[in-house]
Amino acid sequence: QVQLVESGGGLVQAGGSLRLSCAASGRTSNKNGMAWFRQTPGKEREFVARISVTGRSTYYADSLKGRFTISRDNAKNTVYLQMNSLKPEDTAVYYCAADQGSYRGSYSYTQNAYDYWGQGTQVTVSS
Repeated sequence: QVQLVESGGGLVQAGGSLRLSCAASGRTSNKNGMAWFRQTPGKEREFVARISVTGRSTYYADSLKGRFTISRDNAKNTVYLQMNSLKPEDTAVYYCAADQGSYRGSYSYTQNAYDYWGQGTQVTVSS
């Protein structure tokens, strides 16, 4: 079992930045690929970014490349999402997720690829 706890959400003005954190614990927390998803009311959960177990490989939703950066510190069992140049359309609940470790191509961009989820953290970007 892997437990995930997100933090760092909040209210920010358009153009501002936030850094989300996801603290992982459990037997295999450093053996999991980690990802961020986001969700707005009435919509499906949307892939944001994924990072490999070692941190050497990262993947992003095309629309977010250049503004969002995912990273991890395995010594601290923590994954981060740095969000810059935020826009009102980035407003959502952001979720951290963990998979079984292997990148599975386009499947890893879907929520079904992930076995563990955090409770989410709200990000609100005002115009």
